[in-house]
Amino acid sequence: MPDTSFVHAHAAHGDWQLALAECQQQLDAQLAARQSAPGGAAPLTLGWCYLNDYYAPDAEAILAALQAYWPLVAWVGTAGVGVCASGIEYFDEPAMVLMAAALPPTSFRLFSGLQPLPSATSGFTPHTALVHAEGSTPDVQDLLQELSARTATGYLFGGLSSARNRTLHMANGVFSGGLSGVLFGPEIGLISRVTQGCKPIGPMRTVTRAAHNLLFELDGEPALDCVLQDLGLGRDVPEDTLASVLSATLVGLSKGDDDALSVPGRFGTETLVRHVLGVDAQHGVLALADVVEDGMRLAFCTRNPAAARADLMRVATEIRSELESGHSGRALGALYISCSGRGGPHFGAPHAELQMVRNALGDLPLAGFFAGGEIARDSLYGYTGVLTVFTGQ
Repeated sequence: MPDTSFVHAHAAHGDWQLALAECQQQLDAQLAARQSAPGGAAPLTLGWCYLNDYYAPDAEAILAALQAYWPLVAWVGTAGVGVCASGIEYFDEPAMVLMAAALPPTSFRLFSGLQPLPSATSGFTPHTALVHAEGSTPDVQDLLQELSARTATGYLFGGLSSARNRTLHMANGVFSGGLSGVLFGPEIGLISRVTQGCKPIGPMRTVTRAAHNLLFELDGEPALDCVLQDLGLGRDVPEDTLASVLSATLVGLSKGDDDALSVPGRFGTETLVRHVLGVDAQHGVLALADVVEDGMRLAFCTRNPAAARADLMRVATEIRSELESGHSGRALGALYISCSGRGGPHFGAPHAELQMVRNALGDLPLAGFFAGGEIARDSLYGYTGVLTVFTGQ
């Protein structure tokens, strides 16, 4: 039986052409080894290309070079402030990560502004989707929900480009605005988890009065009084101190039926972490970076390295346990999309975040990037990591 495991490569160099040549050599060596094995290797059909933003201005040339070297491979990807591979991350240096797979051509479809979603009569039923996008895209959350509704499982995974010079995404072309990515059919197995990077600093509360992004009351009390209580501050706190502490305070929002209360002191997987944008101290009102509705659950929180490490280990161990159960097949390759505010420094040392993943899953082919927002299910997250493992026999 042909080997359908993924192959991957990564390289850093000031000249993207030399980095790409190094990646090509790495992939060619892996493919040659598999071709010599019993059954040979199935031809590559789908590839991922993640670029550090140093290379973003040359995205078209890089994509053209990939297509010329592997003309039968459909390429997707994006650019970010950092990219990652198995056990390693590249922040603030010119680097690229490539990964490719020998998936059946009928098992996936690319989509973009030039390639619309397949029609209901096409014979292809999307079950899941990898999505790349830009934060500047109007109504990106609405677009994600619409795309989620077009898949059988409703499950999306991916992230927003975080490039500082030129945000972009690729799907056999280079795009700005909108969404692009890959739709996967039911034959493509995957296990995906979201890991949170924040921890509640106070109790889970119920929103009792809100309008759009303005939060008036929690549990019948002024929202400002609640956050001051959780921060251990009084109403007489100086304005400059209040502005400083609120700039470092986040909120974890969840719907009433979320699992947010399943484990005390930890957010549920559906929790969306958002910034506090402003405060009306006179009326006790907070402005949040998302729409908030009556009945939602909310807890104030801060970024927490210890909680991030513990939660990443939890989700990686869950995935490993599911793989070891034998019900999902073996791991073929993985994608990891983490918040640009995470990475090694947040986990204690360079590469620590990716080394935790490798320690749990083994030296699995892995590609990913550090995003300006992470996509999971039908929502846009922040300060999280989305770890997805592709499985097969």
